[in-house]
Amino acid sequence: MPVNDPFKARATLKTKAGNFTIYRLDALEKAGLCTLSKLPYSIRILLEAVLRHAGHGAVTEEDVRSMAKWSPKAVPEKEVPFMVARVLMQDFTGVPAVVDLAAMRGAMKKLGGDPNRINPLIPTELVIDHSVQVDHFGAKDALERNEKLEFDRNMERYEFLRWGQTAFNNFLVVPPSTGIVHQVNLEYLARVVQTGPDHNGGKDKLAYPDTVVGTDSHTTMVNSMGVMGWGVGGIEAEASMLGQPYYMLAPEVVGMRLEGKLADGVLATDMVLQATQMLRKLGVVNKFVEFYGPGLSSLSLADRATLANMAPEYGATMGFCPVDAQTLAYLRTTGRDEAQIDLVERYLKEQGLFAEAGSPEPEYTASLTLDISSVKANLAGPKRPQDRVPLTEMKPQFRKSFTAPVAERGFNQPVADLSRTAVAKTPQGEVTMGQGAVVIAAITSCTNTSNPSVLIGAGLVAKKAVERGLKVKPFVKTSLAPGSRVVGEYLKAAGLMAPLEQLGFHIVGYGCTTCIGNSGPVPEYVADAVKGADLLVSAVLSGNRNFEGRINPVVKANYLASPPLVVAYALAGSVDLDMATESLGLGKDGKPVFLKDIWPTTAEIESAMSKAIRPDLFKSAYSDVMKANPRWNKIKVAGSELYAWDEKSTYIQEPPYFDNLSLKPGKVGDIQGMRALLVLGDSVTTDHISPAGSIATEGAAGEYLLSRDVSKSQFNSYGARRGNDRVMTRGTFGNIRIKNMLLPGTEGSFTRHLPSGEKMRVYDAALRYRKENVPLMVIGGKEYGTGSSRDWAAKGTMLLGIRVALVESYERIHRSNLVGMGVLPLQFHAGENLASLGLKGDEVFSVEGISDDMAPGIDLTVVAQKADGSTVRFAARSRIDTRVEVNYYRNGGILQTVLRQLVAAG
Repeated sequence: MPVNDPFKARATLKTKAGNFTIYRLDALEKAGLCTLSKLPYSIRILLEAVLRHAGHGAVTEEDVRSMAKWSPKAVPEKEVPFMVARVLMQDFTGVPAVVDLAAMRGAMKKLGGDPNRINPLIPTELVIDHSVQVDHFGAKDALERNEKLEFDRNMERYEFLRWGQTAFNNFLVVPPSTGIVHQVNLEYLARVVQTGPDHNGGKDKLAYPDTVVGTDSHTTMVNSMGVMGWGVGGIEAEASMLGQPYYMLAPEVVGMRLEGKLADGVLATDMVLQATQMLRKLGVVNKFVEFYGPGLSSLSLADRATLANMAPEYGATMGFCPVDAQTLAYLRTTGRDEAQIDLVERYLKEQGLFAEAGSPEPEYTASLTLDISSVKANLAGPKRPQDRVPLTEMKPQFRKSFTAPVAERGFNQPVADLSRTAVAKTPQGEVTMGQGAVVIAAITSCTNTSNPSVLIGAGLVAKKAVERGLKVKPFVKTSLAPGSRVVGEYLKAAGLMAPLEQLGFHIVGYGCTTCIGNSGPVPEYVADAVKGADLLVSAVLSGNRNFEGRINPVVKANYLASPPLVVAYALAGSVDLDMATESLGLGKDGKPVFLKDIWPTTAEIESAMSKAIRPDLFKSAYSDVMKANPRWNKIKVAGSELYAWDEKSTYIQEPPYFDNLSLKPGKVGDIQGMRALLVLGDSVTTDHISPAGSIATEGAAGEYLLSRDVSKSQFNSYGARRGNDRVMTRGTFGNIRIKNMLLPGTEGSFTRHLPSGEKMRVYDAALRYRKENVPLMVIGGKEYGTGSSRDWAAKGTMLLGIRVALVESYERIHRSNLVGMGVLPLQFHAGENLASLGLKGDEVFSVEGISDDMAPGIDLTVVAQKADGSTVRFAARSRIDTRVEVNYYRNGGILQTVLRQLVAAG
């Protein structure tokens, strides 16, 4: 077999792990195509991927030349066919992806193809981490009881995943109660340098950068290790799994220069919340952010993980940290094999991908500087992660948000309500709660539980608080959900688990809990007091998401904070507090105790870490990880190439995407006579569109489950039921806080049917429009689709009959997901919106100019006909951004495109 090496880049690399074939980046420099040292490290990794695949499949020599021309002043406009090394999933997003693959196998057979051709062609890893819920807390047996409930509720899903584990090749499932997907990725799955078969047929394996796309937006956490990756929609991930390139426009790269060193007692979380605010203000959507500068070398890899994790919150595709000595140190700390570490160091240095002291700084599209020595303690809230609140300003900011109009981040509560209180009848006796009472204090989420410094810090705060005699307020629901089992072990080794438990911070599960809406119910005595007095109560969590309606239905104000601050606010019991001047409570000596009295120094944290964190803890935790959960091991597996769908199941159903699918797509054209199902404002998140939390009995999804004899106690969550389109479609636009401007002054999943004017549920209105043969659209404002990379936000949109989304701007992943489901994303021209065009959203809309051969990014004409017969015509930009996306749209979506290609290929 002749070697396809158009740029003469093949070479052999000798390492302790053996000899490997590599594709040398400096071959492009020698050919005069680029100056490597000027390119951002992230661009070099993209360049290596196209170089290695040049002449194979979809990747051409021209793709390499185009990528090599990357310049901060003239970013190539040509799309890049990026072949990733692996795909990463968690179970909320992984279950529907596996459902889709199972459905594709069935469709393949119906179309006369071989179902076994539907298999992941690249390594695909799924970590079950999103299904544990905090039902039990504040007790030694909380972990065991929550895990038992998790299996009871999710057995159908777990049986399905066990089937997938055996039915599909190249598919690894990490069992429940192991940890959060992104921390497991950091500690165990990520390779930094990947190896695999040589597609040119050489005897040596290939060595190349580990890259990943994941079905969770916080896949970016692995950027801290120099592993390039980001969150994509489940449907895009499935295409990558099936060997399709991930097509993207060559990105702009914003450099964030870090200077200085964190001050004593200041934590990585504080720095990250400040960086998030700065980057969101600059505007980095659809861009790479790359961190550099002397301050970066002062940050541990775990600190960098906190920084990289928040990329979706500051809006970037990823937040990348190049590999350096800190990365190698982390690999050793986490017990990685020395031969693999040697391969990482030799390969990356050989390729100019290792950031060494004195290396030239790359050239960036734009840059900004953060002096991390200036950072102070921070929180973010009450409902967006980019809304940073310095700790010293929490009390006035809470009061300001409390009294400001809704449009200005508040909750529209009258000023007079600030003094309102309620009495909670707790097991410890009656306790008075005020406005801003903290009813949830959760150490949770991938953002911080990957970082030993902030968790050790939380333990030290707890230890000092217990020594002073402080107690958590009895109305606070406390929880600790570590990102991996290693965390529990090093907290015990540091002697900090006991004081955390004395304050109620018992381990409730090893998985993603409160941050995704799996906080579980607050005690009834708390909920009754809050509802009875109409109190505005708070949650403080060490997470990355605090959107409205996400954390808990009882809570309106949600604040992101470091784990030590979570403990402090649990002690204080309120966010309506100035922690600099007001005490957290009275100690056992009767004297007030202030935050400064129990706050640890950096030296104290580092001392505890040095004694407690050892490589053997990581090696032990992951040595037998696939067989470590006995409940998982007992699940019976039915081996078969096709899944046996069960009509009675309320968790797993065959989706309708391939119903009546023909071998060739029909033609696309103008869409006439649409009605707006919803008219929405700015910052509508994927949580608003497709909730992940609890399912209400009074909603369309709840009524469906009740009709299937599912009791309220067994509803589980929307996230857990993503394998059932019948639940998820009914829950689309089902957030309890969503505001539809077709019904001013209301919240929740309601709309106005047009032209009748009748108020009804969104799902019921969609069914009525379908009977009337009326196509639908959704209209929105800026930052439409922010938040999680939730494919169901697009799937549900399509299944409701929505053909077009027309908004002022999109978040990256949701726009892509809409195209992937065959929904046309349109964008108002800058400065225009519904109001500026003199429209209300109750008009009849048409879109003209749609055709099979339309170019990416063109203007289409929108025609709005008012009730009096007059019309408004305006241009809106098609956000089908690439030629490949045009093809996806023509086929009705990515899955239909791939399936037709596979059938055609025989």
